[in-house]
Amino acid sequence: MASLRSAAVARGKTRAAAHGHARQARGQVKKAARHPATETAGRAGYVIRGLLYATIGVLALGLDIGRGQARDMKGAVAELADNPLGLLVLILIFAGLVGYAIWGYVRFLFDPLHRGSDASGWAQRLGFLWSGLSYTALLVFVAQFAIGSASQGDPTQGYVAALLNHRLGPLVVAVVGVIVVVAGLGQFVDAVKAGFQKDLKRGRHGASPDERRIAIGLGRLGMFARGVIFTMLGIFVVQAALQHDSSKVRTMAGAFDALAGSAPGHVLLAIVAVGFVALGLHSLAMARWVRMLSTSTSSG
Repeated sequence: MASLRSAAVARGKTRAAAHGHARQARGQVKKAARHPATETAGRAGYVIRGLLYATIGVLALGLDIGRGQARDMKGAVAELADNPLGLLVLILIFAGLVGYAIWGYVRFLFDPLHRGSDASGWAQRLGFLWSGLSYTALLVFVAQFAIGSASQGDPTQGYVAALLNHRLGPLVVAVVGVIVVVAGLGQFVDAVKAGFQKDLKRGRHGASPDERRIAIGLGRLGMFARGVIFTMLGIFVVQAALQHDSSKVRTMAGAFDALAGSAPGHVLLAIVAVGFVALGLHSLAMARWVRMLSTSTSSG
């Protein structure tokens, strides 16, 4: 009996020690996330993100007038690096994307933007986690592109084709497509509600009322544009599942091409292209005024 009590006490001490180490590790990570260098990296990430979105928008505008080619994020990176200073540009893009990927993980773990821990809050924080993972993947592409081993092709069709060959694959692909559609529709909700305005710093170091209105307006237009593209991407995936045809899946560039190829699509394409430029400018505004972890409690 005494040995059982001793074992239980030992297990309790082990669990307590493990919890203590976990709290200590979390504290160290949070301390690093609050470091001014981390904040600077996050804000630089917003700048690079804005540059990429604006590039996509400008190229889509060229497509609208028949003088360009649609690009996604990878294509925007390649476009920006297509000059004599390409390697330097890639280094700057890589550095900025590191900062923005880390910011995605910080938003998920520590909730500096106060999304909360209810179902809605966790859904948004999972979106931040997805952002961190997505920009980490883009980082890998930038590194590969810098050494000449990158492929600008999208592997999604291959993944979908592999899934469709399994018995439950079409169902899985359809569910993924519906999730992407819901995410796209959520962008329209963000455009209407402009919930992102809560993320702007207030007070002495925040945006002025006029600057806030401009930043919010740019964000609304940008969210609408992204909603159109994300919803289309989700519909393409659902079509691939229903028709058992992975070629139906398209990239962001493919969505722009689909808009350009439809009779009434040119008007919407122009609006969406301008919206992506607006989203890029909104990201630049966020680089200046977003509440980071070190300012989330003091700036309101």
